[in-house]
Amino acid sequence: MSVQTTSAKAFGRVAVLMGGASAEREVSLRSGKAVLNALLGREVDAIGLDVGGNLVEPLLESRYDRVFNIIHGRGGEDGVLQGALEALGIPYTGSGVLASALAMDKLRTKLCWLGAGLPTPGWMLLEKQDDLNRCAEQLGFPLIVKPANEGSSIGMSRAGNIEELQEAWRIAAQYDCSVFAEVWVEGKEYTAAVLDGQPLPLIRLETPNVFYDFDAKYRADTTRYHCPCGLDGDKETELQQLAIRACQTLGVEGWGRVDLLVDKESRPWLIEVNTVPGMTDHSLVPMAAKAQGIEFDELVWRILETSLVQE
Repeated sequence: MSVQTTSAKAFGRVAVLMGGASAEREVSLRSGKAVLNALLGREVDAIGLDVGGNLVEPLLESRYDRVFNIIHGRGGEDGVLQGALEALGIPYTGSGVLASALAMDKLRTKLCWLGAGLPTPGWMLLEKQDDLNRCAEQLGFPLIVKPANEGSSIGMSRAGNIEELQEAWRIAAQYDCSVFAEVWVEGKEYTAAVLDGQPLPLIRLETPNVFYDFDAKYRADTTRYHCPCGLDGDKETELQQLAIRACQTLGVEGWGRVDLLVDKESRPWLIEVNTVPGMTDHSLVPMAAKAQGIEFDELVWRILETSLVQE
């Protein structure tokens, strides 16, 4: 659990790291500006740092007591930045090196969950052309094809036949990481935010798009967010506890967001964990927090409090 404080001075000088060089750079900048404004509104001595490929250099140009990390994607969410901050001895928000690296890699995440006996859809690694035919035979259609190390649904496509699988593989392979096909789960999509080890209310996502893709997440006005999610209390609690176990299995700390699907037989399926979730006006963690009576600036404060535990 984090150390709670009512004093902005307890945080010292805070660097809000945003931007980065991943495909999620623009989303990170939007999140970072929102976080920075919230901290300044609470009189925290916060400085926004828009970093590119060199995440460490800006931290060496001045003294900072801690980092609020809001860099989404590779470089900021995969253990690289976390390792650098550990070496520099600077406390930071979010998960440590190992959990960040595992959660960023969707394949390793699924292997960890499989080992812990947690439900996740079947999948197959796609490394060469021959894998596509084997995948079609063993998993069937429809499928969803994903680059293993990207977030925000970047590079993901649904495939309903072998031709679409070929094209989906080509699209995902552009992102310079492993590619896998996953069984398409027909059902309802939920997201479970976790703050300092405690679950927030579930949100059910509804979009007219083929799936909850980048456009549905950040651009479309047609996406609907249901909170309360429509489940009865016991079922929602069950999914929240599953999300907690999913985070604990990977070692996720501080805050995060677990995405899951519930199929037509009411069976839950874990999809992924985000260790640096979005904090934009379309983002889900602020939405879940508000449903629990936690306004945005209070949410940002509580996330920053989780960095106090590392001292």
